[in-house]
Amino acid sequence: MIFRTFVASAVAASCFLATPAAADQSTLDRIKETSTIKLGHRENSPPFSFVGDDKKAMGYSVDLCLRVADDIAKQLNIPDLKVQWVAVSAESRFDAVKNGDIDIECGNTTQTIGRRANFDFSLMTFIDGASMLFLRDGNPKSLEDVKGQRIVVVAGTTTEKAMDLLVADKTLGLQLIKVKDHKEALADLKSKKASAYAADRTVLITTALLGGGGTEYSIGDNQFTYEPYGLMMRRDSDMRLAVDRSLAQLYRTGEIGPVLKKWFGPLGNPGEVLKVMVLLNALPE
Repeated sequence: MIFRTFVASAVAASCFLATPAAADQSTLDRIKETSTIKLGHRENSPPFSFVGDDKKAMGYSVDLCLRVADDIAKQLNIPDLKVQWVAVSAESRFDAVKNGDIDIECGNTTQTIGRRANFDFSLMTFIDGASMLFLRDGNPKSLEDVKGQRIVVVAGTTTEKAMDLLVADKTLGLQLIKVKDHKEALADLKSKKASAYAADRTVLITTALLGGGGTEYSIGDNQFTYEPYGLMMRRDSDMRLAVDRSLAQLYRTGEIGPVLKKWFGPLGNPGEVLKVMVLLNALPE
């Protein structure tokens, strides 16, 4: 009798402990139930994700996410899908996805094998690579020129990891300053607290253009990382498929063209690598 009571209690306890997992909804089910999609955005990572003068989220990745949200609303037959914007940083974005605070992270997040072990990523949305920004009137022009000097980088980025490896090379004698966002990184470069600012090339160029304030910069010729961007989500195959279906259609129809021109037009025409990325990810339905 005691044994049966113990077994019954153990079964009840195990059922109770399993309840959260059983009740863990798929992302699409939760969106349908609440008529709300939660989109994460960066506050200072132009031209991909940042806030304008009106404090609203804007940027290339933001526009992609809005397109995805519209398509999901149609797929789930939600006539009035509400978009809830949640600000995230380079460091907080991962926990925000993992904890369910956001459904999609709309920024410039690089897909890596390590990250894909914990998160789902959409089809590729952009290709970039890290480089360094210098003051034009300064002495440094390349990585060789910054030996023994300070380099500023945004914490929580793949560029930070790449710079950590360079710092580990004692022959360069580099010192690393880690900051919370690109605005702070540019400020450190302008004030000469750092001799160089390391980040993805497109972010460096756009940040310098928007926040330069008349300061002239030069960008290094070397590109020392490969950065394939994607929209980040929690591990959920149905949600990933819905996002990929939307992006693939955007690429197939050529509607991605005006979006690229809107955000990258001032930087010149898309390079061949970006054109190939669009073609390779324009998957047939």
